[in-house]
Amino acid sequence: MNKVLLVDDEAKILALGRAALSRVPEYETIVARDGQEALEICAEQSPEVVFLDVMMPRKDGYAVCREIKANPALQHIKVCIVTAFAQQSTLKEATAAGADDYMTKPFRPSELLAKAAALLAAA
Repeated sequence: MNKVLLVDDEAKILALGRAALSRVPEYETIVARDGQEALEICAEQSPEVVFLDVMMPRKDGYAVCREIKANPALQHIKVCIVTAFAQQSTLKEATAAGADDYMTKPFRPSELLAKAAALLAAA
C-alpha cells in the first residue's frame, strides 16, 4: 500500500484529489489542511508522496517542503508542489525548496494520477 498525502486548505481540492486517488486500490490517501498538520502526518505515517499546496495557514508549502527534505528521516518522501500560480518564479521557488515535481491547480484527475505514479516509480 502506497501512502499519498494531499495537503490543501481548500476542501474542493482535497475532495477532487481524494476521488481521483481512490480509483487506485494500491493508494492509501491521507489529507491535511495546513502545513503544520502535514509535517506531523509525515513524521507519524511517512507517506511515499506528498502533494503540497503553497498558500496555506500556519506554514506554507515551500517551508514544509524544505523541512521534509532537510530531515534525514523524511527526505525520501517525494514532494509535488501544487499551486494556482503558474509563473516561472513559482517553479524556481519550488525547485529551490527541494520539490521533486510541480503541478498547477485546478488539476485534472488524470494529471494527479500520472504524477502520483511517476513519483512512486521514482521513490
